[in-house]
Amino acid sequence: MWIQKEIHLRPRERGFHLITDELMRELPELRTLKIGMMNMFILHTSASLTINENADPTVRQDFESYFNHAIPEDQPYYKHQDEGPDDMPAHLKSSLLGNSLNIPIADGRPRLGTWQGIYLCEHRNNSGSRKLIVTIHGE
Repeated sequence: MWIQKEIHLRPRERGFHLITDELMRELPELRTLKIGMMNMFILHTSASLTINENADPTVRQDFESYFNHAIPEDQPYYKHQDEGPDDMPAHLKSSLLGNSLNIPIADGRPRLGTWQGIYLCEHRNNSGSRKLIVTIHGE
């Protein structure tokens, strides 16, 4: 069975946001699958997806702090600043973290580790809603 859905995520402030539960509510079809694979692709160049710690929120705060330090705003070497000082840094962060995830499915759920969750990494100060294309293949 193949399934493909577009999922609209509500707007979020800049930072790293755990979205695993929200995605599972949007993907009830997963519950019918014993085994499979799920690909998630974000349709944006200033936000990204990653998997990491799902329990301690300070991990998400540390991710934001690290990326803001490693890729600062208002640098004189940025030529692309059409949408403000966070524009080019958002593109760089998105490229480093990536725009897609592949996750195995087992017994109707993503087969994540005990402490793993799916993050939306929002790199813009004033973003809108974000869209994902989720493609699932399984039986």
